[in-house]
Amino acid sequence: MTMATTTIRIDHAMLPDHFDRSRPNAIAEAIETALREDGVKADASDIFSHIKIELQTSQLAAASAVLVDLKLI
Repeated sequence: MTMATTTIRIDHAMLPDHFDRSRPNAIAEAIETALREDGVKADASDIFSHIKIELQTSQLAAASAVLVDLKLI
């Protein structure tokens, strides 16, 4: 069975002030860690102009809750 995958992109310019925009790899790592701590298996990475988060679509609601807590959405 194939799982559907969702990709979330967050533009660097839209990151809240509590994130150090000069360290996008660290931001991606912090997001990935926060998601995993809440049971969401996700891969977050810094792409040239945005943070890319990939996860199973079945975990989208849980991931959204974490991203709201981080003030990313």
